[in-house]
Amino acid sequence: MNILVYSTRNFEKDYFIKANNNKHSITFIKDSLSIDTVYKAEGFDVVSLSPTDDASTLTIEKLKNSGVDYIVLRCAGYDNVNIKAAVKSTIKVANVPAYSPYAIAEFATSLLLAINRKLIISNERVSQYNFNIDELTGFDLNNKTIGIVGTGKIGAVMAKIMNGFGCNILGYDIEKNQCLIDTYNLQYVSLEELCVKSDIISLHVPLNQHTKYLIDNKLIKHMKKNVILINTSRGAVINTEDVINALENNNISALGMDVYENEEGIFFNDLSSNIPDDVMLKKLISMPNVILSSHQAFLTEEALTNIAETTLYNIKCWSENKETENLLTS
Repeated sequence: MNILVYSTRNFEKDYFIKANNNKHSITFIKDSLSIDTVYKAEGFDVVSLSPTDDASTLTIEKLKNSGVDYIVLRCAGYDNVNIKAAVKSTIKVANVPAYSPYAIAEFATSLLLAINRKLIISNERVSQYNFNIDELTGFDLNNKTIGIVGTGKIGAVMAKIMNGFGCNILGYDIEKNQCLIDTYNLQYVSLEELCVKSDIISLHVPLNQHTKYLIDNKLIKHMKKNVILINTSRGAVINTEDVINALENNNISALGMDVYENEEGIFFNDLSSNIPDDVMLKKLISMPNVILSSHQAFLTEEALTNIAETTLYNIKCWSENKETENLLTS
């Protein structure tokens, strides 16, 4: 197979080279896939995409015209790919459905601990030799109630971690995980009840038509005024404008977020000399009760290894005229 890897980041390249083991021809480029860069796929059998690449209908059609037969996603989410258009164009698409749920859940926990115990503010003070600890008070996680929205692989690990802290765990999902109920005494409730009762809410759902702007003004009204909101799923799962208003009005006490609904073209890039003209992003960055990281929750050695190996596994299946169980059809 002749493979073109779009949106290549320095931190992932070596993992792909190792997983490939000289079997396929791989070309790495930093350009993101878009209607303007699709021509670069000319002559390649496979293109590999990140969450920031745009594989919409017209781009899919042009990929097919360029001779591309396969798309491999280096992630679990596929909201940036028009699967129906790909199927219509007879382009097969596969993802990495699970790489390291521990990486994401542990990072979500890190955000929670850092924002609750004011670690960023404390570190900034100490860097100025200010050792005053006024206004750095947090709270024990023990006996607090955490609501986990989405109890799939990542949400399940989050439940395990929070159980270790001694939290009471509520869950919301379209499917119940009996193991979580039996092992961690997780109680499934409606989304509204979860918001009413939770001291902390952590989001672990994919982005689709049902979850876009899942967290909005209507749902925020049900939340405790001192709630901490953690989002390591997709940026558009929350209505950022509504959440900012809630933070300003003390309806949400703090926000820890590794994703942003307008992150495309911003995250993964050094824009320190070309600051984006994004009012919401600037507001989030300026708020002391917000920690925003740039989509790095997955960034562990284990996750990068799993992503590379599964991506190359999907390609291996196709190169041997076999089907991969990671094929996306809808």
